[in-house]
Formats: sequence, structure tokens, C-alpha cells
Amino acid sequence: MKKTVVLGASDNPSRYSYKAINRLKQHGHEVVPVGIKNATVEGLQIITDKTQKVDDVDTVTLYVGPQNQPVWYDYIIGLKPKRIIFNPGTENRELEQLAEDNGIEALHHCTLVMLASSTY
Repeated sequence: MKKTVVLGASDNPSRYSYKAINRLKQHGHEVVPVGIKNATVEGLQIITDKTQKVDDVDTVTLYVGPQNQPVWYDYIIGLKPKRIIFNPGTENRELEQLAEDNGIEALHHCTLVMLASSTY
């Protein structure tokens, strides 16, 4: 299964990041929620410290708008994920280029759709 960092994690059940955490867990993936709010989602503590190391990350799935992403660039690239999923509304050419420059695949897709269609 693919260890996935959900960047922009929220404890609000109406948010897509919350739904993604739930569905990723249902599909058996290890989930690491990362965000700015100290809270718990699906029994997992949201990491708010950008210096906290997470090893063996397969995927970073973004739920942070492009205007708020620059402060996360070093953190995302430092995770050394195999891919970054730019969910709708998170597209950012600058971060895509950084990813490509570091050998990280950049996908424009929806994590929830990928899980529902078995393409995750």
C-alpha cells in the first residue's frame, strides 16, 4: 500500500482532505495528515511541524491552494515522494517544476476519483 501525506488535512468532515483521509484508510493505505490545525482526523494526529520527518512517502496529495503552497515547498520536496497529486484547485506550475526537477511525478487528478476507479 502507498504511504500518503495528505497536505492540508482538516478535521472538518465536509472538507475533501477529510474525505480523502477516510477513503485512503478504507483502501488500506497508510495516511499521514499534515496541516496547520492541531487536531485529530480518523484517529490520526495532524502534523503541524514542518520539521517532523516522514520516511518512505509514496504520494503527497495536495489540498492547499497554490497561494498557500510556497511555504510548503521545502517540506514537500524534502519528503522525497514518488509523486504529487494536484487535486482540483491546487494546480501550481512552479511546484510542478520543482517536483519534476527533483524526479517527482506531478499528476493533475483527484485522489477521491482515483481511489473510486482503482487507479490510485
